[in-house]
Amino acid sequence: MSHEFYDDALIRRILRETKRIALVGASANEARPSWIVTKYLLDRGYDVVPVNPGLAGQTILGKTVYASLKDIPGPIDMVEIFRNSEAAGPITGEALALDPLPKVIWMQLSVRNDEAAARAEAKGLTVIMNRCPKIEYGRLSGEIGWQGINSRILSAKKPALAGKGFQKLTINRPGT
Repeated sequence: MSHEFYDDALIRRILRETKRIALVGASANEARPSWIVTKYLLDRGYDVVPVNPGLAGQTILGKTVYASLKDIPGPIDMVEIFRNSEAAGPITGEALALDPLPKVIWMQLSVRNDEAAARAEAKGLTVIMNRCPKIEYGRLSGEIGWQGINSRILSAKKPALAGKGFQKLTINRPGT
């Protein structure tokens, strides 16, 4: 698979089918992008499992932090790598040792490891690199357009108010 471009239908399918995300590189610092993404995904109904060996046993946003992927009880749909490109190799290796295997390896913005991607794809996993699920969800739901950013998605559908004074859209609307 080419990792220069991802079809919107692929990203939308991943975001719709994913329920449980292991977020490797989670931070308890509210100013860190990994904390912001964790909160956003939790607010959209995903079960986000934080992974950070330095914070193991603590909680982030009410979720128990695990030291490694193998420590997480139960299956994981997606492993989101919030570490650098070099670290993505060993993390992907750890993901490939899980039983059952996750369906997706997702590497955050600026994270790319082609060798790790090839290993994961050889085992049947889908790999997304250099993308942020928060940004992609916001773009595909139309939510990001309400913030004045061109999402390349046109829709005449009126969004529903989330009940707290801000727009909170979903990728699960009929016709999207």
